[in-house]
Amino acid sequence: MSEDAPAEAFYEPLGGGRFASTAATAGPWSPGLQHGGPVSALIGRAFERHDPAPGTRVARVTVEILSPVPVAELRVGVRVVRPGRRVAHLEGEISHEGRTIVRATAWRILAAPSHLASVVHAAPPPPLPDSTPPFEKWRDLHVGGYLSAMEWRLIDGGFGRPGPGTAWARSRVPLVAGETDTPLVRALTLADSASGVGSQLDLSKWLIINTDLTVALHRDPVGEWLCMGASLDASAGGSALCQATLADRSGEFGRALQTMLVDERG
Repeated sequence: MSEDAPAEAFYEPLGGGRFASTAATAGPWSPGLQHGGPVSALIGRAFERHDPAPGTRVARVTVEILSPVPVAELRVGVRVVRPGRRVAHLEGEISHEGRTIVRATAWRILAAPSHLASVVHAAPPPPLPDSTPPFEKWRDLHVGGYLSAMEWRLIDGGFGRPGPGTAWARSRVPLVAGETDTPLVRALTLADSASGVGSQLDLSKWLIINTDLTVALHRDPVGEWLCMGASLDASAGGSALCQATLADRSGEFGRALQTMLVDERG
C-alpha cells in the first residue's frame, strides 16, 4: 500500500499478537498519535477471542490510556484473572517497543435467558438521516485519519459544534484487515468519540483528552450504523466527565463514560 493510498483497515495483522497501525487510526491531535476508538476496539477484540466460553458475552470493557498511542506497531496481550462459568474477569495490555501504553479490563458474563422480558428506559434514537453536511475542518486538528475512516450523520452538536450532541456513525473500514467486525468491536470503535460528539468546549481554545473509557453493554448492537448521544460536564478547578448513550435502530444498548483532562491549548 502506498503512503498516499487510503487505508483498507485500521490495523494489519502481523501474527503473534502484533499489529501494524495504519494512517486510519490517527486521532485529531496529531497524524502520529492514535484515536482511542481503534485502540479500544483492538483490545476488545482480544478479550472476545481469548479462551472464549459458549453462551457468554463481553458486557463491560474499561480502557486505561497510560500514554499517547503512536501510529506504529503494537503488541496485544490478554489473560484471564478470574475464571468462571457465569462470570470471568480478564485483563489486557497494549505495548509498543516493550513499553505498556494501554491497560484494560473486561467482564465476560453468562448471557441472560432468551425468555427474559427486556427493560429499556432510554428514548428511541432519532431516525438515521440520508445525509448530513460534512463537519467543518477544525483549526489545527487532524481530520484525515480516524475521523475520515468513519462515516458520520450528525443530528446536532458534534465536532466543533456546541453540544450536547447526537450522531449516527459507521466505520468505512474493518478494524483488522481481512476480518468482519463483531458487534462489540463496532461499539468500541465509536464509543471513544463521545467527547467529540458531545463537547460544549471550543476545541480551538481547549485541549480535552480522556484518560480512560468505560463501555457497558446490556445487549450486543445490531447493524453497521450506531447512534451516540453524548454530553460533557466540566468544572473550573476540576476536570471533565463525558457520558454517552449507545443505540442502534432498535434502541439503546449501552453506555460509555470518559474521564477528561481539560487544559488551555498552546
